Amino acid sequence: MKNYKIIIAAIAVILAISGCKKYEQIPVDKVPLDKIFDPRDSAGVNAQKYLYGVYSVLRNGHNRVGGDYLDAASDDAISSASSPSNVVTILSTAAYNSYTLPGDENLFGTYYAGIRQANEFINNIDVVPVLAKYNGYSMKYVWKSEARFLRAMFYFELIKRYGGVPLMGNRVYTISDDIALPRNSFDDCVKYIVSECDAIKDSLLVYPISDPDADSHRPTKGSAMALKARVLLYAASPLFNGGNIAATNNLTGYTSFDASRWAAAATAAKAVMDLNTYSLLPNFKDVFLTQNNPEILFMRQGGDNNNVETNNGPVGFTAATGKGQTSPTQELVDAFPMANGLPITDPASGYDNEKPYVKRDPRLTYTIIYNGAQWLNSEIQTFEGGQSKPNGTLQQTKTSYYMRKFMGNFEDANAYSSHSTDWLIMRYADLVLGYAEALNESEGPTTDVYNALISIRKRAGIEAGAGNQYGLKAGMTKDEMRIVIHTERRVELAFEESRFWDLRRWKLAETTMNQPRTGMVITKVGSAISYNPTNVLTTRFDAPKMYLYPIPYDEVQKNPNMKQNPGW
Repeated sequence: MKNYKIIIAAIAVILAISGCKKYEQIPVDKVPLDKIFDPRDSAGVNAQKYLYGVYSVLRNGHNRVGGDYLDAASDDAISSASSPSNVVTILSTAAYNSYTLPGDENLFGTYYAGIRQANEFINNIDVVPVLAKYNGYSMKYVWKSEARFLRAMFYFELIKRYGGVPLMGNRVYTISDDIALPRNSFDDCVKYIVSECDAIKDSLLVYPISDPDADSHRPTKGSAMALKARVLLYAASPLFNGGNIAATNNLTGYTSFDASRWAAAATAAKAVMDLNTYSLLPNFKDVFLTQNNPEILFMRQGGDNNNVETNNGPVGFTAATGKGQTSPTQELVDAFPMANGLPITDPASGYDNEKPYVKRDPRLTYTIIYNGAQWLNSEIQTFEGGQSKPNGTLQQTKTSYYMRKFMGNFEDANAYSSHSTDWLIMRYADLVLGYAEALNESEGPTTDVYNALISIRKRAGIEAGAGNQYGLKAGMTKDEMRIVIHTERRVELAFEESRFWDLRRWKLAETTMNQPRTGMVITKVGSAISYNPTNVLTTRFDAPKMYLYPIPYDEVQKNPNMKQNPGW
């Protein structure tokens, strides 16, 4: 079964439940649960379709936030769109409140709808006599564990945005029930998600999956363990662990620092690594184009198309023009080290201001399209008046850069063609970097911390250099290593909805986001090219309140027990 079959099945059940009479003999807006969870359905066909509907709540990150990537609301990019209502610009300039937080990021109701759907499935699947088995379990129990995994994922998405939220357990409320529930503490929510991951991991599929064409979208034991590691990493981070925005408020984080939280996060990440079933692909670029590869811990299917290129590719091409929606910043470009692994600010790095993209970390070329890069059998021109920066009213790059990541191998092609656009929600490189971060914070820059970073840099194509250190300075302090890890996450995970949240959990947004975003003005006179930085957007971050989103105004109004986050 290919990607589209899963998506079509999910759509089918949604339509069936919402009113398309093609799928049922009775009015489908009245379909009772006993028609979905049918004790006569030994294959569990309808129940599985309902589960696909729970999967559909997962977000696909490609241009999902008002047509942009969420990273365009961080210091890594800006939106090329000029509309004043642009969602990521609202997010990055603090132009929102509890009434007006944009719907593409105000996902409180979305995830609670997913939690309700998951609970409906969990509460009703037992009556379905599914005959198929997996590892000794009836497949219906595997499905139930999948629903619990999705529910845990939805709760994590809630707590990283809002802090502690009401925990529903397995309850499904009706219109006559009192649902004025208070928020659970942040600690309660973390413990609940972790306990769910521990409870379900051994009843999920095991990687490698025997039929990846049919089942690659489903969580595995490694997925549950990786979600646990991610939750614990966030819980150990400064925003929640010692840097609570309201020191005595247990809804917004822990009320005291505990170093053991970092150790717990490191242990959880190492447990996934010790499964010895996941690994880094040799080629960084292949991670996003090769389905069912061993770096994918959990993903959301996207189908085969060229939408990423159409939305974000450079303008100026007749056969394969893009809209240039995403403009990477100079700050992101400068974060990529040289091919020798040294930062461009290091006098020994070999960086040349007049040839700024030469001999850089290969991930720069895989992530960003810059002036002079090869694309569609051409040399990209983002100098003023160039083919891909013609100026005028056409939407185009605002920074002289275009996003390259996630796109197909079109350097030497004449036109775009379809390729996989699955969205990787969790991947192994992220987990390895999380392990390095947590271990550094708990034990300092040990050999294992160095080795974790070296594995990422080696795969990236960084030169081994003296002592096979891949550009890493020997004998770093914990503080020095922390900076290196932060930068490594930035360049490795660019545009993967990491940077936006990392700046918050590290409590760095108040510094980073309160300064202008910059791009480059590139001018060409004859064969001479000059590069001059320029401000392209003034961003703003109101600390401490913006470290968490406001609880939506209507949720607070209708529920007297729903406490608002501080400052909102």
